[in-house]
Amino acid sequence: MRMFARILALLLLFTTLGASASLLSQQGVPARYMQTTEDADIWAQVGNQVVSVGNVRAGQILAVVPTAADYYEFNFGFATGFIDKGHLEPVQGKQRVEDSLGDLHKSLSNQNLMTWKDTPVYDAPAVGSAPFGTLASNLRYPIISKLKDRLNQTWFQIRIGNRLAWVSSLDAQEDNGIPILTYHHILRDEENTRFRHTSTTTSVRAFSNQMTWLRDQGYTTLSMYQLEGYLRNKVNLPARSVVITFDDGLKSVNRYAYPILKQYGFHATAFIISSRIKRHPQKWAPKSLQFMSISELKQIQDVFDVQSHTHFLHRVDADRHPILLSRSYHNILFDFEHSRRALAQFNPHVQYLSYPFGGYNATAVQAANDAGFIWR
Repeated sequence: MRMFARILALLLLFTTLGASASLLSQQGVPARYMQTTEDADIWAQVGNQVVSVGNVRAGQILAVVPTAADYYEFNFGFATGFIDKGHLEPVQGKQRVEDSLGDLHKSLSNQNLMTWKDTPVYDAPAVGSAPFGTLASNLRYPIISKLKDRLNQTWFQIRIGNRLAWVSSLDAQEDNGIPILTYHHILRDEENTRFRHTSTTTSVRAFSNQMTWLRDQGYTTLSMYQLEGYLRNKVNLPARSVVITFDDGLKSVNRYAYPILKQYGFHATAFIISSRIKRHPQKWAPKSLQFMSISELKQIQDVFDVQSHTHFLHRVDADRHPILLSRSYHNILFDFEHSRRALAQFNPHVQYLSYPFGGYNATAVQAANDAGFIWR
């Protein structure tokens, strides 16, 4: 526990300073192979937390980087792993890391495996091969490649501490991506007389039940920054991860969604139509579409990250097509830049854009890039 506390303190320091979660590149010290003297627990940053991520069996070889503290660092997925120095010693005898095919230097396959239980990891892709260790439950871990053994069983090749290892597909599954739950409007059943048959309106009861289910299943809510990190292969994330977003910036988000999300410790992203932000809060009127005020947006910032849903471009033309599709590059660029400036009072780092009605073209993509959005 003392080692865990030291690791956590170090990660909190780097997070506070805005540094990368990967500490190895900051050391300037080359890695060296060492051998475990006993079964050793390993830790790593997953999402925003430092957690136990499994163990390595006695006698295994890892490439580690020494630190001034009581632990070594090693490569673990897309971040840094930690292991107690007391569990390692110089490699004994003529043992070495096997890599006859050069797989250690292969690029990752842009695919992960997911663990739903404590998952055995092996030295070779064969039933009965020597155990390397264990990956903990609820992890996403990058795959180098896949192969089938003589029994037609699929094995995932992975890399831990510059060591090749294998996980059976019987013990883990391939990552099919992170679900994104998108909402707009929330109302109580008894007050919803106008939007009852509108697909973008969710009842308070249904939303509460959905969030309760996510909480009970152990899901972690991600920010758009974490989602981007996942898509760019830069962060380790839990298997049970979900992104929650609300488009438009309606007052019902503050009134109903915010307290439910806060109750469960969840976070979400609000994509705001910046031209519709009200100067002062409006009296609640469930029969109309009302938008949040400046003060209401500031109130929800401990739960919601504010991003852009354009400024004036959330409209359709006479043929019900998004007007963004018919606007010039300069018109779109002006709107996107205006939206980022208007939202800066809530978030000085507005980097993400949700296209109205899901409509975009090459002109819109270029304008979004030039306006400073890094992910569309």
